[in-house]
Amino acid sequence: MQRLVSAPQDQGIPLWLATDSNYAELMQSLPSSQAGWARAHGFAAERHRIQLLPDATGAVAGAVLGLGPVLRVEEVSLWDAAPLSERLPAGTFRLATPLPPHAATQFALGWLLGSYRLTRYRSVAPKPAIANALIEPAGADARYAHAAAQAMGWARDLINAPANQLGPEELAAAALELSAAHGGQAVVHRGETLARDYPLIAAVGAASARAPRLIDCRWPRPGALRVTLVGKGVCFDSGGLDLKPSSAMLLMKKDMGGAACALGLARLLLELQAPIELRLLIPAVENSVGSRAYRPGDVWRSRKGLTVEIGNTDAEGRLVLADALADADAERPDLLIDLATLTGAARTALGPDLPAMFSSDEALSGELAEIARAHADPVWPMPLWMGYDDELSSRVADLNNVSSSPFAGAIIAALFLKRFVTATPHWLHIDLYAWNPKERPGRPPGAEAQCVRALYQLIRRRAG
Repeated sequence: MQRLVSAPQDQGIPLWLATDSNYAELMQSLPSSQAGWARAHGFAAERHRIQLLPDATGAVAGAVLGLGPVLRVEEVSLWDAAPLSERLPAGTFRLATPLPPHAATQFALGWLLGSYRLTRYRSVAPKPAIANALIEPAGADARYAHAAAQAMGWARDLINAPANQLGPEELAAAALELSAAHGGQAVVHRGETLARDYPLIAAVGAASARAPRLIDCRWPRPGALRVTLVGKGVCFDSGGLDLKPSSAMLLMKKDMGGAACALGLARLLLELQAPIELRLLIPAVENSVGSRAYRPGDVWRSRKGLTVEIGNTDAEGRLVLADALADADAERPDLLIDLATLTGAARTALGPDLPAMFSSDEALSGELAEIARAHADPVWPMPLWMGYDDELSSRVADLNNVSSSPFAGAIIAALFLKRFVTATPHWLHIDLYAWNPKERPGRPPGAEAQCVRALYQLIRRRAG
């Protein structure tokens, strides 16, 4: 595993950063034997390529990481540092290329994230990762880097867990553990209380042998910015009676990705003692098929009082979020954020890397988009286009949970949620994927904790 260590900056094996623009200057600054070695091996600052440099005895005397066409090394992101976990030999390295504090912090975080691997479900342990360390780069916020790497790793572990090992009870246990670790107050609503106070959550989870619940955690701080996080916790989604095809079920263990990302964000805020009053709501359910399953055509009264006709039982995420959001909205927090693996339409429009962001507060969404770019944790603003709101109309209830139209599915889902957020002016809805479909440095195939870092920075900025 990779580590950050505190040591003088003149110790350790030097690690340089090379871009297309600084390549020639860097080669001139190296000893001629090392520069000749790099050229002889065809090194030309290609992105993610690492060139080891030997001393006279053949030992590793330095290394160069290519950044490719980046114009300035100050633009380095955490994903540029991620390949180092597998491609450097054992040893302690130091960053020899000076970076400003933000870039240095990103590099340190990438160094840590690059070593994430999912191994707990293998009967034979894979080959251990090379043990190496990076001296904390000058100016880097090492405390943040460590906390962010741990929060993201925890969220990834939760998403990667198979559904037979992580259901509503286990998800609740994770939230309760976080609450206890940081002096919080926690209540778990289930059974008759859930059916009375959160009827949509109870309906969605009714067919499963694993009982649905709403997890409500609070960390009071009177007078501070009040932030409420809501995370979709569908631990497995069969589609209910409107059953998903088998190919669409393969990744449905990750349908609690919004809850995992909300938990990771809460952990990061708490460990770094953000000056906020925090509330975390997680509706935890399994959408199953059985004699107690809710049905297409059913009409359910929500916590808010609005009646909802069920047009499709596979649109369950917006239902469980609706009751949780209504509860959160009643308190009018200063900032309300929900995270959910909600629609395939968002993925069709933006792909796996770009979570869709919706808000009726354009200044808030613009601020998050700016922060997200700076922290390589992207989001993409999408419109809450009220012209589509009538797509949710129902002949028998206040609204339907789906539209009969095949268009604008992500927008229509966000408009459904907006019906349950009527008092809170500063609301963000994040429709994310929470999954890496392909191998990339620091992002192995599997779970991804999206928006955790960007939302942390937004909240810290707003908290002052």
